[in-house]
Amino acid sequence: MNDRFLRACRRQAVDRTPLWIMRQAGRYLPEYRELRARHDFLTLCRTPELAVEASLQPLRRFDLDAAIIFSDILIPLEALGCEMSFDPSPRIAKPLKSSSEIEALEARPLTDVAPYVGEAVALLRRELADRVPVIGFAGAPWTLAAYLTEGKGHEGFPAVRALRAADPGALALLLDKLAALVAEHLELQIAAGAQVVQIFDSWAGILSAADFAAFALPAVRRVIGSLRSDVPVIYFAPAASHLLELAATSGASVLGVCWRTPLDAARRKTGGRVALQGNLDPAAMLAPPERVRERALVVLDQAGDEPGHIMNLGHGILPETPIASVEALVAAVAERERRPA
Repeated sequence: MNDRFLRACRRQAVDRTPLWIMRQAGRYLPEYRELRARHDFLTLCRTPELAVEASLQPLRRFDLDAAIIFSDILIPLEALGCEMSFDPSPRIAKPLKSSSEIEALEARPLTDVAPYVGEAVALLRRELADRVPVIGFAGAPWTLAAYLTEGKGHEGFPAVRALRAADPGALALLLDKLAALVAEHLELQIAAGAQVVQIFDSWAGILSAADFAAFALPAVRRVIGSLRSDVPVIYFAPAASHLLELAATSGASVLGVCWRTPLDAARRKTGGRVALQGNLDPAAMLAPPERVRERALVVLDQAGDEPGHIMNLGHGILPETPIASVEALVAAVAERERRPA
């Protein structure tokens, strides 16, 4: 098996920097757009064969070092009885508005509510036949709380911040319940064959360091602490350079770093305690291939020669990204062999 991705997660020596791309199964691929023309988003997520087809599409085109299961961070919220839709952004039918609603939340087993997630991971492992590792993922408790209280994406997510100010006990209870749900969701994927898991804390960056330390970080620590220690965990909080030092104490093996923070600066902030993932600006992928190559090499230079770097974008790939740009990124990473540590 190509294990350079797993080795980099553990800060072990590799022959070259491994590469995968956040949202690598997505709208920049014409074959994915064709698949979406025939099936709505939730049908793709809930049908293992379709989820695996979407997961495999980028690996048929590009020499990537990992596959990530096609799904969505909001899927486990169905276990709490939450109705959701995508149009195309996510919407929660009945956002949480009171502490009594939070207290009433009772999760059903994910194996009953969303068995298709584990089935898709297991099928993807079989289809890949250990060619590359499989990544499972989940949303972090804080980010799920932001959607649950707001009902949809909203700049700054004022509803969850208002809950923190008005009733911190209710927020703490919500995060406790979500931490248990996220842990169950990740454990389901690991049991099905995921070899690495990533926790997306998409909205941690709206928090001050003090509030992150008081609310979001303890919930993430509970999730990571409940998982098997032999499975690397990637924690990604974009637009959160002010939280990097704290995030390095989460228990994650790897920190995702968005494009706003150079990797050499991130390494200094985290003291070399964790591997780093990233962090080419997704907008740089809209440039001509030669410029993409130049920008990718800058990121690799900033990462340095210490073990523990996974090449990726600093956020998800943009739908308008040309295929030629992805090819240029793959070629740039492939040509840069690692020097012995």
